[in-house]
Amino acid sequence: MTILGLTGDEAVAYAVKQGKVDIVAAYPITPQTIMVERFSKYVADGEVHTGYVCVESEHSALSACVGASLTGARVFTATASQGLALMHEMLYIASGLRCPIVMGVANRALSAPINIHGDHSDMMGSRDSGWVQIYAENAQESYDWTLMAFKIAEDESVQLPVSVNLDGFIISHCMEGVDVLEDSVVDEFLQSRKPLFTVDPEKPITVGALCFTDYYFEFKRQQVEAMLNVRGVLDKVCKEYRGIACRDYGVLETFGMEDAEAAVICLGSTAGTAREVARRLRAQGKKVGVVKLWLYRPFPTDEVRAALRHVKALAVFDRAISFGAPYGALCSDVVSALHTLEESPQIFNVVYGLGGRDIQPSDIELVFNEALETAKTGIVKEPTMFLGVRD
Repeated sequence: MTILGLTGDEAVAYAVKQGKVDIVAAYPITPQTIMVERFSKYVADGEVHTGYVCVESEHSALSACVGASLTGARVFTATASQGLALMHEMLYIASGLRCPIVMGVANRALSAPINIHGDHSDMMGSRDSGWVQIYAENAQESYDWTLMAFKIAEDESVQLPVSVNLDGFIISHCMEGVDVLEDSVVDEFLQSRKPLFTVDPEKPITVGALCFTDYYFEFKRQQVEAMLNVRGVLDKVCKEYRGIACRDYGVLETFGMEDAEAAVICLGSTAGTAREVARRLRAQGKKVGVVKLWLYRPFPTDEVRAALRHVKALAVFDRAISFGAPYGALCSDVVSALHTLEESPQIFNVVYGLGGRDIQPSDIELVFNEALETAKTGIVKEPTMFLGVRD
């Protein structure tokens, strides 16, 4: 392996370069732009033989990707925030037509008011669009998951689009040392796509036909079954990747959960800070732990239950708001997963970091202490805590 200094966006672009992608169609938007900008340089310099399609909008970008994917091509796109919102119609079409597209998303707040910084509002607004959702903690994970995403998406039992999410600016623009694999190793790991069906004028098939009450439900059920298949495929791909990269991945990662009485669960870059705070508190004798989800859709219910089965209190971190709902999206999923446990933990929601507002170690320590108090008393003081917001 070679260590390169790469931002999160550059790490994604480098993985796509090594992935022998046939078509990239994208439209620039902060903080994603560097992904496709850097890849366009690879194309211009002749380092890849990818067809690069310049389009007039994100809706058009994903439309082009759908068409290319249906011909059997390996396809990538990238977006963020309002761009993802503009794609919304096509997100459902990509998943409904079973197009194994991979998309890098540099997560960013949604307008209004306009904001270019990172939170999870964009992808949480698209969480039920039928895409597999993976969240990276840093640039290294962004690189690794992008390579694995192609193999997961293109598996014959899945055939679904995959989004690799990285926190805007915090990951997308911060440079780290990234261990990249040799091209020959990636070639062996990620061989050419073998599509099940292709659009071919010589062998015509019907794609995207009008479907009424007689069959529409059956198509949606098939998507459900494909999502159920993701877990087994992801485990297989992660095991194979471990063999070539010596890095362990799965649906989630835990720290200190073997004896934790209070824990937090979160997505993305926050996990690293939470882990460091938990390490310090454990040195003080406080039994705290952290669960980081890599896989958000399909939601890993069994693994979440197993990780949290002995915890007395749990804080669920949401970097987005589900307006009018009892909890944020992640918290709602966690509550659904845990409510049938014989001794379910006391759960409260922590909404934080909206619009890119920084979260300090002291903020997370405050949450841990609140969770420890909840574990001791069995009483949740406030179901939803708005962390770091001005009154």
